[in-house]
Amino acid sequence: MGTIHRLLLARHAKSSWDQAEVGDHDRRLAPRGRRAATVLGEHLRGLAESPDLVLCSSALRTIQTLERIRPALPAGTSIEVEEGLYGADADELLARVRHVPATVACVLLIGHNPGIAELAVMLAGHGDRAARAAMAAKFPTAALARLTIDQRWSAVEAGTATLKEFWTPR
Repeated sequence: MGTIHRLLLARHAKSSWDQAEVGDHDRRLAPRGRRAATVLGEHLRGLAESPDLVLCSSALRTIQTLERIRPALPAGTSIEVEEGLYGADADELLARVRHVPATVACVLLIGHNPGIAELAVMLAGHGDRAARAAMAAKFPTAALARLTIDQRWSAVEAGTATLKEFWTPR
């Protein structure tokens, strides 16, 4: 035990399907997604904790989600856009979280379903039952799971986190 770490898991906002010729990696946010990402940023601004590190998938829709929330992030927040987060499953995302430097207190991970939802459900062994059930039932676009972890990043395991909040933009 030791330092309480905070893990914020966000699913990218709603993407556009209006260009059939565009590949999945290059789909941009829909107008509704742009609005929801802005609301997510406003919600992040209101939280007591701010991320020291943002890990973001390389997909266009996750990058555009990040751009919409960036004004809510403190100046100097470290941002890493990573190819390996695109399409990552829960185990791959957990492996990435385990490599977060010990000096980082709060991480925001912006990714995709099903990986983000599965990671949130996998980790959240404690916290409000109704919120955990809602999160397990549906993790919509622009949703945020706020978790606390009472162990080193390198030791994070399934069921060891506490869900502090499951927030959706509606």
